[in-house]
Amino acid sequence: MNNPKLTLEQIFAMDLPPIIIYAAPVMFTLVFIEYFIRIRKMRRNYDTKDAFAATAVGIGNIISSALTKVVTFGVVLFCYNLVPWSLPITWWSFLICFIVLDLCRYWAHRVAHEQRFWWATHVTHHSSEQYNFTVSFRLSWIQQLKIIFFLPIAFMGIHPVVFFIVHQVEVLYQFWLHTELIKKLPRPIEYIFTTPSHHRVHHGTNEKYLDKNYGSTLIIWDRIFGSFKEEEETPDYGILKPVNSYNPVYLVFHEAIDIVKDLAAYRSPKAWWKILFGSPNLTLDKKAYAEAAGMPTPGEEQSAPSKAKAEV
Repeated sequence: MNNPKLTLEQIFAMDLPPIIIYAAPVMFTLVFIEYFIRIRKMRRNYDTKDAFAATAVGIGNIISSALTKVVTFGVVLFCYNLVPWSLPITWWSFLICFIVLDLCRYWAHRVAHEQRFWWATHVTHHSSEQYNFTVSFRLSWIQQLKIIFFLPIAFMGIHPVVFFIVHQVEVLYQFWLHTELIKKLPRPIEYIFTTPSHHRVHHGTNEKYLDKNYGSTLIIWDRIFGSFKEEEETPDYGILKPVNSYNPVYLVFHEAIDIVKDLAAYRSPKAWWKILFGSPNLTLDKKAYAEAAGMPTPGEEQSAPSKAKAEV
């Protein structure tokens, strides 16, 4: 099939529906209902400062996404226009996009936990030590960098409009996963789809829960690639190196700041590579790298905070 060239002007002229914005009133209503149930009915603690910090981070994410929309759309459109084929906008192209995008999201998420550079774009989401609907708002302002993981969609010839709509649905799906009020669902649902039970495991810092359940909408990817873990007891939430801050700017950038500090402590490209793309838990031998670079040997220093709560 011949792929008709598209322009940004054509895409923006389509006036695509901001599904997440339309869903916002429902989301905030559920936040208040959950708050009431936890406080009044269950007598459970609810950190309102953390909730407000999460909301501020979420608002910042909406703003950053709007400011970078031209760039992210431009990258997708450039790749789409490179290939000489295209899929029509029809029900089965939406289905194909959903399956492939969900697989891409699995690997983007997993890499974000396994490599420190990408962890810096994701750690904000995991830094809360409570688990409620507001945690779904904690999306980094620099997570748009992960667009490169979704480019296979464009190279398949899937229309950017299809990608845009399906991606919004996938992001919106994440909202209901962030609650302790929904227990385990019927087994067929738990086997195929990511559920609150699965995602609670993902947010846990317990040793057996680390690096588990990366699935976005479908949990079958975790079952296939060996990263699945059933929820057994209520997890301890957060990251292994707590942030201890309600400042939304610091919540977003604290890991990036630490990375810059660690890069400045070395003069070895090999060390820089390991700091950026090694495990977030990686500790480098500063003395060895200093000797290799012909510098003074100040001893050992941790290059990455011990916080990788499992994976991407």
